[in-house]
Amino acid sequence: MPDPRTDTPRCLVCGGADLTELARLRDLPLACNVPAASEAEALGVPRGDIALTACRDCGHVFNAAFEADRLGYDERYENALDFSPRFREHQDRTVERLVERYALAGGTVVDIGCGLAGFLRRLCEAGVAHGIGFDPGRPDIRGEPVAAGTLTVHGRAFRAGDVPEARLLSARHVLEHLTDPVGFLVMVGEGRNAALYLEVPDGRFTVERLGIWDLVYEHVSLFTPPSLSTALALAGLRGTPPRSAFGGQFLWTEATSGPADAVLPDGELLDAFAAYPRRHRAMLEGWRGFVERRLRQGLRLALWGAGSKGVTFLNMLGLRAGSGLDVAVDVNPRKAGTHIPGTGQRTLPPEALAASPPDTVLVMNPEYLAEIAGTLERLGLGAELVPVSGCEAPYP
Repeated sequence: MPDPRTDTPRCLVCGGADLTELARLRDLPLACNVPAASEAEALGVPRGDIALTACRDCGHVFNAAFEADRLGYDERYENALDFSPRFREHQDRTVERLVERYALAGGTVVDIGCGLAGFLRRLCEAGVAHGIGFDPGRPDIRGEPVAAGTLTVHGRAFRAGDVPEARLLSARHVLEHLTDPVGFLVMVGEGRNAALYLEVPDGRFTVERLGIWDLVYEHVSLFTPPSLSTALALAGLRGTPPRSAFGGQFLWTEATSGPADAVLPDGELLDAFAAYPRRHRAMLEGWRGFVERRLRQGLRLALWGAGSKGVTFLNMLGLRAGSGLDVAVDVNPRKAGTHIPGTGQRTLPPEALAASPPDTVLVMNPEYLAEIAGTLERLGLGAELVPVSGCEAPYP
């Protein structure tokens, strides 16, 4: 963000000024995870710009045009992924590893930015005695019994003195929303012996594998392994080497108090920064041409995945409702009947495709390909599945 003394952008992690702009994206919805109740509401949502900027000192990627005061999170924010068996598999593996590694059975775990508390519920089912969540966008839950434990959610932000007896703190998909990630890590780790589990989107998926549909205004940051390690080191925390998960889309680490060295970005990442502007433009042109060709052929298109990737894809390509790509599909029942922010397509459950079967389904997240193929087979539909995210060259 800009240095208030000079108005010069500075890296959100290391404060460095050796920055390069990767892309300038204009008029994207401020909140792609707040489904709209009508097409008119969807087309009128507030919008903002992304000045995607990379730091060559620590490898961090961030939105230099971000305005935090334009965003707010409440109960309308809907980014739950655990309606998918593939995502639940990832979540269950994480729970199993953490419970065993930190002997969490019978103990207390805190989840910061807990959302609908699905992760905490799984921890309690795995033997945690008390799962405690903090999320200013959710209502309070007091001591709800879950398996052998209890679940408590505080509808406010986590504070330094909260739950000193916790054996583990987790912050999953929280750090990328914060303009001061190092300050947050200092606050979380201050005076604690508990371990910290962090999970964020992996910035390499965007800059190296062109997962450009993950660029959303809500995410001021994209962490890469060196920038995540540097953030922890600057906060006085020693993290395990960041590891990739979920097909390269997530990055995770576990940290405890202690000195650690910052990690410099390698040449491969710096080369990806240099090549990104050209590759980003080519990606947009390629997928725009792909959709236009399919529509000219008279084929019926549907988009599967009405979350961040789907919303960004439709908005970046300017594909509004009525363009020919008019159907979005999502397995989250809370999105059924809502509309895509910025472009207005109505979101339908998978079963609704039977009424007007598509010829081509654009699969926004390739991790769900097998799951989607099974659903279409169950529905008796034979649409072609085209993976989109992380695929540089679309099908001809």
